[in-house]
Amino acid sequence: MIPTDSPIDRRTVLRTLGGAALASLAGCLDSSRGSGTTTSDQTSAATERAGPLSRIAVEGQAIVVEVDADAPVEQVNLIQPNGELFGKRGLAAGARQVSFEIGTAYEPGEYRVVALDGDETVAEGSLSIQPDLSIVEMGIGRNQPEKMWNSSGDEVTDEAFVTVENRGTGPNAVTKLLFIGDVPYPSDEEGTNYADADGVSGIYAPDADDETAAVTVRPGQKLTLYSYRSPFAFIRAEGISCKNEPQSGEFEVVLETRVDAKKISETYQVQYSASDEFNNCEIRISEA
Repeated sequence: MIPTDSPIDRRTVLRTLGGAALASLAGCLDSSRGSGTTTSDQTSAATERAGPLSRIAVEGQAIVVEVDADAPVEQVNLIQPNGELFGKRGLAAGARQVSFEIGTAYEPGEYRVVALDGDETVAEGSLSIQPDLSIVEMGIGRNQPEKMWNSSGDEVTDEAFVTVENRGTGPNAVTKLLFIGDVPYPSDEEGTNYADADGVSGIYAPDADDETAAVTVRPGQKLTLYSYRSPFAFIRAEGISCKNEPQSGEFEVVLETRVDAKKISETYQVQYSASDEFNNCEIRISEA
């Protein structure tokens, strides 16, 4: 229960409710625009020519295949890494490009492209698709408001930003942003208790002003995620509170992702200055 003398406003209270209410509060938006600012976005997976297949590449969340204009190709098939057919596309008159939407729930590995003229194979090519998501920076609004979506608002004080980059060759989606350990209001049962809640991401989408279900990170893209459930809010009798003497500890930032249900994490050291008030100490964060 949120104490009545807590300084947190109503919006923050809604973000920090635990238990069964979490699922109903979660947003339903699966954002492909990201929750922060995109600093780079480019195609990072492409093959060299394979006969009349002039180009096989990943663009956004799709595999794009380009065929020479004079090639006798009627159909293009895409074969998954497990050998099963992913899909097939016919080439209409004058069309020299087809695409296959793979989204962010695909099987990573080598995809094979087969160009057909009737039942005859004209050419084959392949493309390895594997996301490589990493955390490159994190911080909190009270210390770096210029890195938040609203540098002048009090609402950013208790929130965090996490910049991620996809150096791989395929897209991925972040479905949960967690703060576990010695933070004032962690994401597990010691705080907001959404770590194991289905459909609750803990990611804020500024454009929607709501919690988003997932954020897609395309290959070659770097973007910033923002927390939604106030991991750095001091709450009486919950998590970390300021004390008369300095404190130190560590915490993990954990990203849960859709491709292969993989988790990505980074560990950080945290220090809290001494304070006479439970919510008035300074916070310093450094890489572990």
